[in-house]
Amino acid sequence: MDKQMKDEQSKVENPEKYIELNIFIKMHGFAASGGQAKILIRSGVIQLNGTIETRNKKKLYNGNIVEYQGKKYVVKI
Repeated sequence: MDKQMKDEQSKVENPEKYIELNIFIKMHGFAASGGQAKILIRSGVIQLNGTIETRNKKKLYNGNIVEYQGKKYVVKI
């Protein structure tokens, strides 16, 4: 296998790191379960980078800002 093929494979195997919004919500204690996180997100009270976000599995990347109850949280992965 030549170097170029190895480089291309490593790009495919190492996608950019992210966390889904519902997981972020649970990790920060905004909701105790996945079901509660889903309801919270769908209710429109979560903002992502200043915009209301209602997608449960929205991918969050380093530097994104999640806002809930007037507090801002910077995503760090």
